[in-house]
Amino acid sequence: MTTLTTLTTGTSATTGVAVLCVVAFWWWTAGRRRALRRARVVLALPGGADALVVPVALRRWWGAVRGRREWLCLPVAAVIALLGASPLPLLAGAAAVPLVGRGLRTARERAERNARADRVVALCGAVAGELKAGWQPAQALAFAARTTGALDGQEAAVLAAARFGGDVPEALRRAARRDGADGLAGLAACWQVAVDGGAGLAAGLDRLETALRAHRDQRERLRAQLAGAWATVAVLAVLPVAGLGLGAALGARPLEVLLHTPAGFGCLLVGGALEAAGLWWATRIVRGGERL
Repeated sequence: MTTLTTLTTGTSATTGVAVLCVVAFWWWTAGRRRALRRARVVLALPGGADALVVPVALRRWWGAVRGRREWLCLPVAAVIALLGASPLPLLAGAAAVPLVGRGLRTARERAERNARADRVVALCGAVAGELKAGWQPAQALAFAARTTGALDGQEAAVLAAARFGGDVPEALRRAARRDGADGLAGLAACWQVAVDGGAGLAAGLDRLETALRAHRDQRERLRAQLAGAWATVAVLAVLPVAGLGLGAALGARPLEVLLHTPAGFGCLLVGGALEAAGLWWATRIVRGGERL
């Protein structure tokens, strides 16, 4: 009983000390921020309070790198090169910059494609809603295009054709050639049918919006189902780094073995090739599943 009481008292004391440390740290941070704001007001610093904390050179470097994150491979590789006393990691980091940049560009293009597809769905719904409210097709298309931004880059051509009696379906088909804007081809078909046959454009756009939303929901469900596969790919990528960290924690000096011994260097080359092949194959499988 005495031991249990002592343990409980010690735990409570530790928790209280931890809470006091957190509160003290929060109070110190808040006071520091207030002091920086006062310094900004008094000194009229153009860069704000951050200019007092972050060096100008570091801020400029971060501003240059922030838009091109692939260049972060170089400082990481430089740190590994210093720890391993070898220039090989720095060379590998320089070689990884274009590969990482290509992957980041692919991810950005995929995000832009999905966002553009969502805007096309919103455009169809907005045009149908304005038509039901009594607007003319050209007015409804102009308002919906400005509201949703689905015709970015082609908005002027499409709206000019709609306003001055041009070939709106052809303009929409040209806009549909962009990646992710395939739904504009359906909008062009609905517009063509409504102009030539006198069919209701609002009803056709309602059905088109429903079909595009169903396709988007199916894509989101497939992406959710493939989340586990992407997690496996991420684990496969991080596992060698974790192994190196574990070896360094155990005192095995893995960087020295891999970078300064013939056997270790051979293992590094073979292991790196197998790791790259495994990542490529796993990514190819998951990408193939996303395209189904």
